[in-house]
Amino acid sequence: MGIHESQSLFVEMQLARSPQFWEFALPLVRKHMGDDAVAGWDITDILARVNFVQRGYIRVDADEVTYPLHVILRYELEQDLVNGKLEASHIPEAWDAKMTEYLGISTLSDPKDGPMQDVHWPGGAFGYFPSYTLGAMIAAQQWAALERAQPDLGSTIAKGDFTAINQWRADNIWSQASRYSTPDLITRATGEPLNAAHFKAHLRKRYL
Repeated sequence: MGIHESQSLFVEMQLARSPQFWEFALPLVRKHMGDDAVAGWDITDILARVNFVQRGYIRVDADEVTYPLHVILRYELEQDLVNGKLEASHIPEAWDAKMTEYLGISTLSDPKDGPMQDVHWPGGAFGYFPSYTLGAMIAAQQWAALERAQPDLGSTIAKGDFTAINQWRADNIWSQASRYSTPDLITRATGEPLNAAHFKAHLRKRYL
């Protein structure tokens, strides 16, 4: 599921929030929605909208910098639940303590913005949350490998030509995914095992 999540995050975070993508997309927005929809906006304005960091209560609304903190919080609580260190009745207080520690905000007065916001636990999907952050890490590593393989990547994106990108993904991920374990697939596609340095480098480049 980490590989599965990586494919959507590859497009959503790596590709669609890049300056080159908006060189291609902004004229289309103007064409189909009219100049009034983006009056006075340029690519810098768009990027400021889609690439921002803001602490928040809701995981699915979180930016790509703070999102992993939401995942870590949930996974740590899952471990304590499974290991018998935490009773289900104590989740709201434990949740609030971690939200306060990691994000500096409290959810104790509003459970719907706390442990009740996701369907995973009621549905029995324990252990799934790490797939989201693993997916983000894998996507960043795939992007780094793609940049090495296609030095003209930026210019092709700006032209709206995604043929070579999709072919690389088809050759290295889509056509291979069920043949290998996740670690083997990552290594075969990118030339190295999963390496968090690529995700951290991506965040530093984009937000610092």
